[in-house]
Amino acid sequence: MSIETNKATVRRYYQEVKNQGNLALLEELATPDYVEHNPILGQEQGLAGLRQRDEIMARAFRLDITVEDVIAAGDRVVVRFTNHVLHQGTFMGLPATGKSATVQGIAFHRLQGSRIAERWILIDNFSLLMQLGAFPQPSAPRN
Repeated sequence: MSIETNKATVRRYYQEVKNQGNLALLEELATPDYVEHNPILGQEQGLAGLRQRDEIMARAFRLDITVEDVIAAGDRVVVRFTNHVLHQGTFMGLPATGKSATVQGIAFHRLQGSRIAERWILIDNFSLLMQLGAFPQPSAPRN
């Protein structure tokens, strides 16, 4: 498939699945044997695992992902994104706080036949948990 088609597939994933909650679209956008290289706790592999991850995130947060950059070459598409979230459900054992947070991330996708086959994702979860109050805020140094 063309690089532009691959970029469009990845953009659709973030806009229509993540932001709009259209999980049925996963069947079209990801391969049945999808591989998540950075799974969240308890996440399975395959298309079912991707659905599981997106369901967990949708229950825990109201997501508003802005794709900042898209870079593609061959069968790879990389996105840099900003995720503005509202914590509305349990995440990593932390009950809903009702707090908002902004988190940065980068994801590398490998596509196969214009469908996402693999993903490597890095998200600043420490910053997220700090903003949600899971860790005490550092105090200012004393003089």
